[in-house]
Amino acid sequence: MQTTQNKLSWCNFEPEIEELLLLASENWENTDLSEKYVKEALLKSNNNLDVLVGAYRFFFYKHQPTIALSIAEQVLETITTTENLPLEWSQLKPILTTRKDESNIRLYLNAYAAKSLILAQLGKIEEAKIISERVKELDDKREFCATTVFDVITKSPDDDEYDDE
Repeated sequence: MQTTQNKLSWCNFEPEIEELLLLASENWENTDLSEKYVKEALLKSNNNLDVLVGAYRFFFYKHQPTIALSIAEQVLETITTTENLPLEWSQLKPILTTRKDESNIRLYLNAYAAKSLILAQLGKIEEAKIISERVKELDDKREFCATTVFDVITKSPDDDEYDDE
């Protein structure tokens, strides 16, 4: 595998993993082949957060919500471990609130919001509602899309439009 150095300058990957991800991208139309490259990158990346985030997005856009959910949960578990985050929301919320501009915490919030969207797609509306509401409370700039997810899953069929506040 040969690659032009630093094509993915925003990530710090081993060259082999970068090449696999580039091949997955170049073969996007061939789902089986691109999926093979993504899965191989996952196996070789040792829970690299950038690879995990890219993978859950890949599977989300390839309409494989169960796999996307599993990988998003890996992101959450990895960050929970590396940042020594509590599991209980009552303890976690103040930490996320004060640290939401930190890179790993932003990844956590993105993955958590993504989890709510994927759960909604899978028909697990109550769980999706709880998660999206939690992230929405922390997302004063509407960066994590949780407000949109929450509004969509809680909107009454009789409502004419969404509440943008």
